[in-house]
Amino acid sequence: MKKAMKRNLTVIGLLMLSVATSYAQAPEQADTSWKKLYRATPEKTHALQHTKLEASFDVPNAQLNGKVWLTLKPHFYPSNTLVLDAKGMDINDVAVQKGTARIKLKYDYDGLLLKVTLDKVYKGGEAYTVYIQYTAKPNDFKTAGSAAITDAKGLYFINPKGEEKDKPTQIWTQGETEATSVWCPTIDKTNQKTTQEFYLTVPAKWVTLSNGKLVSQKPAGNGTRTDYWKMDQPHSPYLFFVGAGDFAVIKETWKGKEVSYYVDKEYASVAKKIFGNTPEMMTYFSKITGVEYPWVKYGQMVGRDYVSGAMENTTATLHQESAQQDARELLDGNAWEGTIAHELFHQWFGDYVTTESWGNLTLNESFANYSEYLWDEYKYGKDKADATHYSAMQGYLGSGSEQKDLVRFYYSDKEDMFDAVSYNKGGRILHMLRNYVGDSAFFKSLNLYLTTHKYKTAEAHQLRLAFEEVTGKDLNWFFNQWYFGAGHPMLDINYSYNEATKQVNVIVKQTQKDKLFQLPVAIDIYNGSKKTREQVWVKNAVDTFSFTVSTKPDLVNFDGDKVLLAVKKENKTLDEYIHQYKHAGLYLDRREAIDFAAKKQDDEKAVALLREAINDKYSGLRNFALGKVDLKKSSVLEATETMIASMAQKDASRIVRSKAIEVLGNLKKPNYKNLFQSAVNDSSYSVSAAALLALEKLDPPAALTEAKRLAKQPMKGNLLEAVATTLIKSGDENSFDEITKAYSSMGLSQAKFNLTATYANLLGNMKNTEKVKRGVDEIVKFREAIPEQYGLGPVFENFLKTIIGKKETLKKAGEDVNALQEQIDYIKSKMK
Repeated sequence: MKKAMKRNLTVIGLLMLSVATSYAQAPEQADTSWKKLYRATPEKTHALQHTKLEASFDVPNAQLNGKVWLTLKPHFYPSNTLVLDAKGMDINDVAVQKGTARIKLKYDYDGLLLKVTLDKVYKGGEAYTVYIQYTAKPNDFKTAGSAAITDAKGLYFINPKGEEKDKPTQIWTQGETEATSVWCPTIDKTNQKTTQEFYLTVPAKWVTLSNGKLVSQKPAGNGTRTDYWKMDQPHSPYLFFVGAGDFAVIKETWKGKEVSYYVDKEYASVAKKIFGNTPEMMTYFSKITGVEYPWVKYGQMVGRDYVSGAMENTTATLHQESAQQDARELLDGNAWEGTIAHELFHQWFGDYVTTESWGNLTLNESFANYSEYLWDEYKYGKDKADATHYSAMQGYLGSGSEQKDLVRFYYSDKEDMFDAVSYNKGGRILHMLRNYVGDSAFFKSLNLYLTTHKYKTAEAHQLRLAFEEVTGKDLNWFFNQWYFGAGHPMLDINYSYNEATKQVNVIVKQTQKDKLFQLPVAIDIYNGSKKTREQVWVKNAVDTFSFTVSTKPDLVNFDGDKVLLAVKKENKTLDEYIHQYKHAGLYLDRREAIDFAAKKQDDEKAVALLREAINDKYSGLRNFALGKVDLKKSSVLEATETMIASMAQKDASRIVRSKAIEVLGNLKKPNYKNLFQSAVNDSSYSVSAAALLALEKLDPPAALTEAKRLAKQPMKGNLLEAVATTLIKSGDENSFDEITKAYSSMGLSQAKFNLTATYANLLGNMKNTEKVKRGVDEIVKFREAIPEQYGLGPVFENFLKTIIGKKETLKKAGEDVNALQEQIDYIKSKMK
C-alpha cells in the first residue's frame, strides 16, 4: 500500500496535523497496556485452500448478497471447529458441501467471528468445503482505521443512489489490513494463502476488475451481467479485490499478458501518459529480481473517494483520484509515477511473498518504498533517485519515530505499523544494505528470498538468511541494529590536518542516546579532482581515523556514497563545500554545499557557488538553489537577477521556470509585469499558477481579472489553487460564484485547507444570507470529507466560529440584525 500520509501526505499534510494539534484539547492519559502485549504471528489452525464467491450488489442500499464456498484443511492438528472472520454480516446459511449435497452446520455468530461446528473431526491436511450464504452491509459496520487506512469497512459504494451529478457510481474494495472479511467470510490473516474464483453480477453497462483472469462474461437478466474472474495462484485474503463501474478501460500487453488501466472516461486520452510506463517497469523489475512478473495480468483502477494512496491487490491495483492528471498537469511531470512503481513492486514483495504478520510489514512496504528509488535510478538517473532517497529520509527523520523498531511485536493496533518506519526508514535501510554487500549480491539475495518463499509468507529473519547464504557474511549485526532495533545515529564529524605528521584526522562522535551503531563508511580524500577512498567502521562513542596525506587535502568527505541514514554535523569550511560541489558530485554532496553557501551570502564565494548552482545539471537542485538565493541582499540580486529572469523564460524544466517566476514575483518589480501576464497563459499549470500569484503581488486588480478569466476554463492542480487563492484574497463579493466554484473544485488537498481560513473570513464579511449558507456548506462538506483520524474537527469548528464572530460584530454595528441572526443560527446548526 502506498499510504496517503507516506506519499508526501498527498491527501492531508503534516501542516494540517500540526494546526489541529494546536486547537486540540489536552488528551486523556494514553493507554499503554499494549506495551506488554506480544503480537504473535497468528496461529494457523486451519489453512485456506480455495475461495469461490458468487456476489451480486444491491447498489442503492450498499449491500452485497453473497454465496461463498471455502475449501480448507486443518493445518496440522485434527479439528472439528472452524473460526472465520465475518464482520457485520447477516448470516443466512452455513453448511458443509459434499459433492452436490449440503449438510447444515451449527454455528455461533457475534457479528465479528463466525464459529462453525464441523460435521466431523477432520485430520491435519484433510480438505473440506464450507458453504455460507450471507448479506454484507459495510455501511453498517463501524470500526476505526489509521492515518493510512482511514476506515475499515472493506467494501465501498461510491454515489450509490446517483445523487451527486458530477460523480460516477462505483464499487471498490480495500482489504488491508483485515477488512476483506467485511464483505467475504474468510480467515483474514496475512499468513493465509488461497486461490479464488469470483462471479460478480453487476449492471450490464459496467466493467469489472478483480484478481486473476477474466474467464467469461454472461448476461444475468434484469439488465445485469456476471463476470467470472479466476485466480489460479494463491495469495492472501487482504489482497482480494472487486472493482466495478462505468470506467474507460485502456489495454496494452506485456509478454502476452494484459496490462489495463481503468479510469474515468474523461481521462481515457491520457491514461497511457499516466500509466504507460507500467510495461517497462514490469520488464525492469523482472530483470533486477530475476523473477519474471509472476501473475496472469496487471490491471490498475482509479477509484473515486479512495483516500489511502493506492493498494497493491494482486494483479489489480487500486489508485486514488490523484493519479488522474490531465494533459496540462502531465507537462510538469507525472506526479503519480512513484506510486505506480511502488504498487507494482508489491506484486513481488507483498503479493508473491507476503509478510507473515503485520509486525513484519517491512517485508512488504520497505521494498515497495525502495522501488521508487530503483525506478528513478534506472529511468531518470542517479540525481533523481538520490533526491527521492533524501526526501524519504527526511520524511522519517521528521516523523518522531526514533523509539520504534522496524520489525515490531508490540504495538497498540496493527494499523500503527503503517508509518514512516515501515516505509521511509525501511527503504533507506535497504539502500544501506545494497551499498554494503554490492549490487550483484543484493539482487541475487532478493532473488533467493523470492524464489524460496514464492506463494508463501515470510519473516525478516528469512530475508537475513537469504542475504547470508548469497554473501557468506554474518549479517546478524546489521539486522539486529536496523531491523530489530530503533533509532538512528547522530554524528558529530570533525576534520583536521597535521602538517608535521602529514596526517588527516577524522573524528566521529556518536551523540545519540541509548545505543551505539556499527557503520561501514567510505571516507573520500580529495586533492584537486583526484580522490582516494578509505573504508572504515564507526563503532564507538568516539572514533578517530588517521590517514597519511602528503599535502593538506582540499576536501575530506565522510560517507562518500551518501547512503547513511543519520543526522550529521560537520565542521567543513565554505572552501571545502565549494570543492565538494564541484568534485564530489553526488546529489547530496551538491545539496549540502548549496545549503551551506545559502547561509553565507555575504561572502562573494558563496554567491558564486549559488550562481553556479542555479545552473546545476539537475533541475531539482536548480529549483532548490533558486529557493535559497536571498534577493534582499543587493549583491546577491545584482549577481543573480539576470540569470533568474532568463530561467523564468527559458529553463528546460517547467517546474524550475515556475520557481524562477515565483522568485521574481517576490521582487514586485513593474518591469516583470509583461512576463507574468504572458506566462499566465503558459500550457504548464505550474508556470501559469506561479505567474498569476506573482502578478497578484505586483498588480492585484490585474491578477483578479486574469483569475476570473481562468475560472471559466477547465483546470486542475497548481493553477486551480492559484486561481482560488487570488479570488479569495480579493474579497470581491461579486466574485463569490467563481470563488466558491474554485474552492469546491479543489478537492481534498493541503492547498484547500490553507485557503479555508481566508474563505471563512470572506464569508464573515458577506451580507447575502444565501451565499453565506452556501459557503458554509462548502466548508462543512470539506470537513466531512476528511477522515476523523486526522483530528481536524476542532480546526473546522474554529473556522466556523470565526464567521460567527464577524457576524456578531456586524450585529453590534447595527447591520441587518435579523439576516445576521439567521446566518449565525445556520452556522451553529452545522457545528459539531
